[in-house]
Amino acid sequence: MNRVRAIIPFGQRIWLDNLSRELIASGELARLLADDGIAGVTSNPAIFYKAIASDARYQDDLARLKADAALSAEARYEALVVPDIQAACDLLAPLYAKTDGADGYVSLEVSPQLARDEAGTLAAARRLWAEVKRANAMIKIPATPEGIRAFEVLTREGVNVNITLLFSLPQVDAVWDAYMAGLKARHADGKPLAHIKAVASFFLSRVDSLLDAQLPPTLQGKAAVALSKAAYARYHERFHGEEFAALKAAGARPQYLLWASTGTKNKAYSDVIYVESLIGDETINTTPDATLAAFRDHGVAAATLATGMDEAFKVLSDVQAAGVDIDAAGEKLQADGLKLFDDAFDALLQLTA
Repeated sequence: MNRVRAIIPFGQRIWLDNLSRELIASGELARLLADDGIAGVTSNPAIFYKAIASDARYQDDLARLKADAALSAEARYEALVVPDIQAACDLLAPLYAKTDGADGYVSLEVSPQLARDEAGTLAAARRLWAEVKRANAMIKIPATPEGIRAFEVLTREGVNVNITLLFSLPQVDAVWDAYMAGLKARHADGKPLAHIKAVASFFLSRVDSLLDAQLPPTLQGKAAVALSKAAYARYHERFHGEEFAALKAAGARPQYLLWASTGTKNKAYSDVIYVESLIGDETINTTPDATLAAFRDHGVAAATLATGMDEAFKVLSDVQAAGVDIDAAGEKLQADGLKLFDDAFDALLQLTA
């Protein structure tokens, strides 16, 4: 069996962390869906910057859009990428239908410049949701306090959301609080819950990149996986217990953890460490092309996520004992991630200005 497909029986879905016109038009995305069992697609400003800057397919459209002086650089960017999101959604629509909305999603991010603007995030998310106009679209929003408040409102309104840039357990708990509050409000409104889908994107490699320099060799390269396992344990507490039972009975889906930033940055570590170590039921892993190719070549699929929990919590305890404030590190990592997304978005707007 294809090594990537071998993950599916363990209850995890692999999404592709890439999207471009070339990927769709060449048939490569369709091939990945068929051969590897890819079940979703994520995008971000950096991905679209690379696509627009390097793919000649965008240039005629961009020239036409630039001829309209009334359009802002951001409006031109959205006019370029919304058709790509729609085309990817359409390609994944049969999977979405076959799984009754469990799989087959494509994410489009709101402007990261709105990360501290709740009203602006809501307006942008609603606009993009309406423009894409696909049931299997997801609007990606950063998990700042403002973004989390917007997420609650959007959940109540029935918008699918990929809430991103999560690096700590308190951040994840705040997201799940908002998700459940939004579902409860929607249920009270008398509206259906069954086809609302949300994921919580928890970032991995950046955790180790930050913390390794502060840790003894025995703990280096272990914090991200340990933190992810702790988040998964917390997921089970919240979504398989009494707290979520009534919402589940009303048709609501749990908000799965999505492992992001799964490309290995430290060359001393396995190039599939953030895939092999975290395979488990009711989770998603979004992989960049290089990581997907590496796993296809030599990855081993096994139920690893729910194993070694005691060891994972000991690692986190030892990290704290070494003087590292994991929650504070999560706040720094989120701020750093927002800066990277901001920079990528600024570069995009320079392309389309």
